[in-house]
Amino acid sequence: MRRLLAPFLVAALGAAALSVSAGPVVAQTSSTTQATTAKTVVDIAAGNPDFSTLVTAVKAAGLAGTLSGPGPFTVFAPTNAAFAKIPPAQLQAILADQQQLTSILTYHVVPGKVMAADLKKSQRVKTVEGSKVLIVKNKKGAKIGGVDIVATDIVGSNGVIHVIDEVLIPPKKTAKSSK
Repeated sequence: MRRLLAPFLVAALGAAALSVSAGPVVAQTSSTTQATTAKTVVDIAAGNPDFSTLVTAVKAAGLAGTLSGPGPFTVFAPTNAAFAKIPPAQLQAILADQQQLTSILTYHVVPGKVMAADLKKSQRVKTVEGSKVLIVKNKKGAKIGGVDIVATDIVGSNGVIHVIDEVLIPPKKTAKSSK
């Protein structure tokens, strides 16, 4: 049985089909990286130490199998540094709450393969979590949900990873009143 995810995000989820380099992700807003497409987005994330918190989260949420599936998926993957911006006690609480963790991780995933060149100046995309998130692209780069996309187009066999520098939190869902 193949190793689905070493400690990771990432989420869901991951990145560095930088199978070219297992070193740190370079923060470049306009960077595009093409790698061997034999690896899934999960394999790519698991192979890069900068995504160990994401990989851990994906495993804890039970999403590794899904994200290793045929896809295609577009994953906006937070780095370890992005996860480090969350206070440690809050991060531990999130990792311990599978429902909340799954919601957060699936908010980082968009169905289909969306390359950087496919992005419009401004667009709302529906995430796997179910909510829509705003992507804005300008001369300086692109943002998703107000968070910088620092590396793009890390291609895997079942999708693409774009690296982000903060963890996205989905909007709170309110119970709809029925009349």
